[in-house]
Amino acid sequence: MEKLKGAIVVGSLKLFARLPFGVAQRVGAFVGWLMWKLPNRSREVVRTNLRHCFPELSEQEREHLVGETLINIGRSFAESACAWMWDPARTVGLIREVEGEHLLDEALASGKGVVGITSHLGNWEVLNHWYCRKCSPIIFYRPPKQKAVDELLQRQRTQLGNKVAASTREGIISVMREVRKGGAVGIPADPEPALKSGLFVPFFGVQALTSKFVPGLLKGHAARGIFLHCVRLPDHSGFKVIVEQAPEALYSEDEQEAVTALSATIGSYVRRWPSQYMWSMKRFKKRPAGEKKWY
Repeated sequence: MEKLKGAIVVGSLKLFARLPFGVAQRVGAFVGWLMWKLPNRSREVVRTNLRHCFPELSEQEREHLVGETLINIGRSFAESACAWMWDPARTVGLIREVEGEHLLDEALASGKGVVGITSHLGNWEVLNHWYCRKCSPIIFYRPPKQKAVDELLQRQRTQLGNKVAASTREGIISVMREVRKGGAVGIPADPEPALKSGLFVPFFGVQALTSKFVPGLLKGHAARGIFLHCVRLPDHSGFKVIVEQAPEALYSEDEQEAVTALSATIGSYVRRWPSQYMWSMKRFKKRPAGEKKWY
């Protein structure tokens, strides 16, 4: 069954990549619209997350955000298919604006390891190509269940000569070594970690288990932290890359303070582009002791 699922996913990706970019986006948006209108697990996860994270919105406002989120998730899938299958130069050509690029250049020239920190906001696959053209980082990722999809992602995410590291013990060690020797890495910092690997800190006013990995790499200014995001432009014609320095609190020797700063910074981006965040993630699957499960 997993082989069949993998073959279907890979086939769908290849199909999307054959379409002109605008057409692929519109098809993806339509798939997202169907996800909104038809019963499915992703829609209910989005509704659950938004209900807890945006209590100030009316029910009608939240449902509108549910729809916009799922439509953008569909767009992200189609855009990512193009990013994986196309020549990287073609993908990078979709980036119309870059804000703060000099901050990354300064960090790369500092002689210290560089930790590129991102989240599941906008399109992280397009961002991957842009970042890998700037340097040769190790990209940390969580492998999908389907082997065929994982093999495809490993191959396509390393088109520019960089490496990838799965979220395994070996992968974690390789990322740590790269940073210690002054290299660059890229880490999506918002997936929920194992209990022993995270702390519960606020995210949109809700306690969320958040990884200690990035703060551990940066602790005491052992490396430079740079936030990287690639958001969709309002007219859907392309993307804007935003580069910002990590806040001082993220370098703190106090683990709780550093992890809280990480979560708050990611949250600040999501508040600016809430419908571009992948709210279909079970971001709050693990709850503090005594709390009822959400999903």
